[in-house]
Amino acid sequence: MSAAGASQNTSGLASLDDVLNQITTSSNATSLNHYLKSFAPKESRDTILASIPPNGQDPLTVLDPSRNTLGFLYILSARLNSTSAPTPTLAVIENFCSQFDPTQARLAPDRVTFLAKGIVRASESSNNTKYALTSLYNLLTRYPPQLSYLTTLHAIFLKTCVATRHYTAALPILAVPITDVDISLSDLHYNDNLVYHYAGGVALGALKRWREAEEFFEICVSAPAQVPAAIQYDAYKKLALVQLIQYGETFAPPKYTHPSLLRLLKSSPYGVFIKQYPTQVTTLRTYAAKEQELFVQDANWGLINQAIDRAAVWLIKKLTATYLTLGLADIGREVGIENDEEIREIILSMIDSGEINATISADNTVTFSDVVPQFSKDDLDRILVQAQEHNRALLKVEREINASREYLIKAMKHKDDAGWGMEEDVFPTAMSGTPWADE
Repeated sequence: MSAAGASQNTSGLASLDDVLNQITTSSNATSLNHYLKSFAPKESRDTILASIPPNGQDPLTVLDPSRNTLGFLYILSARLNSTSAPTPTLAVIENFCSQFDPTQARLAPDRVTFLAKGIVRASESSNNTKYALTSLYNLLTRYPPQLSYLTTLHAIFLKTCVATRHYTAALPILAVPITDVDISLSDLHYNDNLVYHYAGGVALGALKRWREAEEFFEICVSAPAQVPAAIQYDAYKKLALVQLIQYGETFAPPKYTHPSLLRLLKSSPYGVFIKQYPTQVTTLRTYAAKEQELFVQDANWGLINQAIDRAAVWLIKKLTATYLTLGLADIGREVGIENDEEIREIILSMIDSGEINATISADNTVTFSDVVPQFSKDDLDRILVQAQEHNRALLKVEREINASREYLIKAMKHKDDAGWGMEEDVFPTAMSGTPWADE
């Protein structure tokens, strides 16, 4: 039955029975999607979709999630975001998210986002936000052609993982680098990218995966903007603290980072803390206590304390560059820790982790020597595989750029302009010599 032939109720609007008839009889997904978006005015459309037919039978128990994906998606998302309709059961939600047809769902990216937000809303209303994780994970991993495509689902899922402290649940998603963006696939906004990478950095930091957390925060901080977002400044604070924990110092962000972020951080209490770091632990703790209210408000008190705990490590590493031998008491005075046993534990921990090469004699004398790097065959093989994977990903991106219509038009228009286009040193030699793609 065509949309024009749908029956109408006495108010002149299509009823839910009319909608269900279209869903179950339509053989053209594109036409059905157009009907579902336009069968009633926007303000009443979701009210109709969230209603229950006169016979009392729930349409979600009649429709098949795989065969009737589009209809199921519209009705389920409307029900989950309704304040008056009964909330679907967790089993119904999980069943759809694990069985829907991705091809059909991609015709309505805005409804997929609406569904994900509805799942979170329903879980929050039940005071059990974590129950949304399985459904959101299935939705996120099944909806895009590949996980490398950034979608609105990435940000929603990561925010939920962080809110529920289920950080490890995010790891399979965070392990896949974002290399593709398709606005026809997902109704993306600028903040989706920021929120995903910020929340990813928070999750990785909570798991003490500092190097990966640093990368995610840096992507958020350095995202281009005429005026930086508040979340970018928050990410910059966390980025700086993560770098102190990992390296004992901070590094300048990428050159394309908005300069106002650098000025804001430098003039803040974080800038003072960074300038002092690393110094004696007592000095750092005194300053941290003075600014505790701000650090707690920013949810950075934990990172501040971890950075302070690591300060002694960085001070001891500096000592190894100057002294061959040093007593525990002398080291304690340098780092601001009076307890010899506490210093001993720190040094033994640094030896065990390979951060320094040293021995402690019976008279509490510490002898330092150069650290000898050690790599197993498995380590080298793993690094080589990662390098090859990154090289393939970069090559794929370059080929797609070279083959894109927009780039070719600009290349022809500006071919005689000096300094336009990709510089040769942007990519490795083997990649920079790649010919134009024919396809």
